[in-house]
Amino acid sequence: MADITKTGILNSLKAVEDPNFNKDLLILNSIKKFEVYNSALNMELSFTLPSSNDTDQLKDKFVRKIKEDFPSIKNVNLSIDAKTTVHQGSNKNPILPGVKNTIAVASGKGGVGKSTVAVNLAVALAKDGAEVGLIDADIYGPSIPLMLGLKEKPKIMQNQQTMKIIPLSNYGVKVISIGLLVDDDAPVIWRGPMASGAVKQFMSDVDWGELDYLIFDLPPGTGDIQLTLVQTIPLTSAVIVTTPQEVSLIDARKALKMFTRVNVPVAGVVENMSYFIAPDTGKKYDIFGTGGGSKIAEELKVPFLGGIPIDPRIRIGGDNGIPVMYDTPDTEHAKAIEQISKNLASQVHLINVKGSSASKMEILLEDNE
Repeated sequence: MADITKTGILNSLKAVEDPNFNKDLLILNSIKKFEVYNSALNMELSFTLPSSNDTDQLKDKFVRKIKEDFPSIKNVNLSIDAKTTVHQGSNKNPILPGVKNTIAVASGKGGVGKSTVAVNLAVALAKDGAEVGLIDADIYGPSIPLMLGLKEKPKIMQNQQTMKIIPLSNYGVKVISIGLLVDDDAPVIWRGPMASGAVKQFMSDVDWGELDYLIFDLPPGTGDIQLTLVQTIPLTSAVIVTTPQEVSLIDARKALKMFTRVNVPVAGVVENMSYFIAPDTGKKYDIFGTGGGSKIAEELKVPFLGGIPIDPRIRIGGDNGIPVMYDTPDTEHAKAIEQISKNLASQVHLINVKGSSASKMEILLEDNE
């Protein structure tokens, strides 16, 4: 008969297969309560799992697995506390006190669908129950308002001591963009310091409230403006968006190395336009090649968060201000984005756990695969 210990139970749980469950999230510190009395086990787990539906499904699998591996346990009282961990950045709290995590969505070059990915990731995280904000840091090409169907001007809240901009909100995401403050046909002709100053004001002068995730849609490239922004923004992590072909991968490598040089952890790579499925035949076409995103992730030793297929409905949703996560949630491309958002939440949790001083004393368990 197997001994009923924390390590034994965790090893059992880490053998559970579930697409929404990242086994690396389970460490000894995930157990907040552990009591064994006669044939009953009372246990509380705490780790990132934003969706309540996923929590219920995973809880059932955990209970079945524990009873299977430990026949002496007849009753399992298990609760899962799916909280978002907080990034302990010393430069974040003064400027964004209510924001738990800040994530940059970046690309080495334009035309890879970076803003589309940023919008749909934000909406997917919000649909899973997280409090989400989105800063359109692409000052020279602000497209976020169009993609989220936002046209009105933000309001100003003023009291005796402070004056704050109230971000607009749609699809559960709070948003600020220079595109909401200037006319649609007015070009933003600013030098780099002015652009980075505007992004800093989007952080300090906007009333974000309490957020689990604040996402920054960065301008494409790895030049002076990008470097200035990543040094200005107190970032938890970054996501690199690429397409499968080599011309995009070359620039994705540069973007990833830029974050490495400024000590920002990369949560992973997202491959956009991964493939196309013909609606009439169902045949899959690798228009821009195949496997490039996963290969560069393996090469540079960062997670591959997933791939998003090409679909005209993604473009139509962006043009009409209705993200595919809301317009066509049951389609393959929407489900791919949803899974990528879950993978991202898991990686942010791991970055926070590994970055905390307490985690250095925690015992990480090996996967049972």
